Amino acid sequence: MDVTLHLAQQPEADELLGRSPLAALVGMLLDQQVPMEWAFAGPYTIARRMSADDLDAHEIAAYAPEAFAALLSTKPAVHRYPGSMANRIQQLCQYLVEHYDGNAAALWEDVGTGEELLKRLNALPGFGTQKSQIFLALLGKQLGVRPEGWREAAGPYGEPQSFRSVADITGPESLAKVRAHKQEMKAAAKAAKTARATKSTKASGK
Repeated sequence: MDVTLHLAQQPEADELLGRSPLAALVGMLLDQQVPMEWAFAGPYTIARRMSADDLDAHEIAAYAPEAFAALLSTKPAVHRYPGSMANRIQQLCQYLVEHYDGNAAALWEDVGTGEELLKRLNALPGFGTQKSQIFLALLGKQLGVRPEGWREAAGPYGEPQSFRSVADITGPESLAKVRAHKQEMKAAAKAAKTARATKSTKASGK
């Protein structure tokens, strides 16, 4: 795993994501309730603040929780909710230490099928089905991890050129397409919520 990603839109941060399985996992964990670029720049910011070239699961797992939260909270903060995300990152690293000797790549290095890989990702703290499928699609589409049935296991995110998630971002143009898709999904969800509320109001008014 040593490729060039374009998720943070910052050369140094993207270089780290492309060579560090743990950095990619942490970026995926941070990718919620903040812009994608902000989330995926996070691992590089954390590594730099720890005076390291890469993230180390053993080191992060053993870090004093208050000190690690402070490290993420220092302005500019790594996330909108740096305290809770610091806790989640430590839980993720503790899980990796316990189950994979701290080696994030061991999640997929010996995996036989996409279904098994999805199961392993789903077991990670902070990774629900959607996040796991998106990361699985990222592994397959950009990082060369393609066990049998990986596209099917990744669901709609595994479809070629679907532009639904970070798995399809390879530069500014594809980033714009993914962002447009996300905005469409938000608008559709908002419209559905409004429709339900209107229906409920009418029903209660009868």
